[in-house]
Amino acid sequence: MILKRLLIIGSSLLFVYILGAIFLYALQEKFIFLDGELPADHLYAFDSKHEEINLTTPDGANLNAIHFRADSAKGLILYFHGNRGNLTRWGKVVERFVKLDYDVLVMDYRGYGKSRGERSMELLLKDAELFYSHALSQYPENEITLYGRSLGTGIASWLAGGHNPKRLILETPYYSLASVAQRFYPIYPSNWALRYNFQSFKYLKTAKCSVHIFHGTEDEVVPYKSGKRLHESIPNGQSQLITVEGGQHKNLVDFEAFRSAIQEILK
Repeated sequence: MILKRLLIIGSSLLFVYILGAIFLYALQEKFIFLDGELPADHLYAFDSKHEEINLTTPDGANLNAIHFRADSAKGLILYFHGNRGNLTRWGKVVERFVKLDYDVLVMDYRGYGKSRGERSMELLLKDAELFYSHALSQYPENEITLYGRSLGTGIASWLAGGHNPKRLILETPYYSLASVAQRFYPIYPSNWALRYNFQSFKYLKTAKCSVHIFHGTEDEVVPYKSGKRLHESIPNGQSQLITVEGGQHKNLVDFEAFRSAIQEILK
């Protein structure tokens, strides 16, 4: 009788576990990409000089971006944004770099803003490559800074591993996206189930440029130890870890330690 009850309980728990795994696998894009589309005729409004550009991918997707122009640019920052919001938000975020005399090119991923097209990890990386090629058509490679924030740190790291930009800046990065998912869903094998497992630590093994990592000690989304682990995986002397005491995932810019270090790197 007891054995029968244990079998029923065990079967029920297994069913719930499998059901949860199917649910998370099927809906993982909903958790990762908090996009927000914009109508095709939306007009952007920013204080800095800018132009809207659209690139078409080999599979026919339209990728929308904003190219900000400084009056006397030191180079270009190719910026890959986080998982929440579109260019109406991120355009305002990157304008601070225009004030530091840098041009900035920031794109929206597929499904974000005015960008369209089916999404996959492979396609997102190919899209990043397309924008890097576009940047190279206008700037020498030694004047290109790659910048990734949160979700975008994996994409920027992938580009750095395959090219030779001037530098790579990572704001609140992860060791791998699976390591972040494992934190939120510890009972599921994220390495196997995650279709978007950007592996920054792996990409940066072949990076030749300097790497500057910013992470807050109170980051509630990507733990500080994830950024520190990524820093420690990079050969000695190539990576700089800037620890922002008390910094969280979205507020590093509020800290003088972050602002002064960014200015020093980009001077």
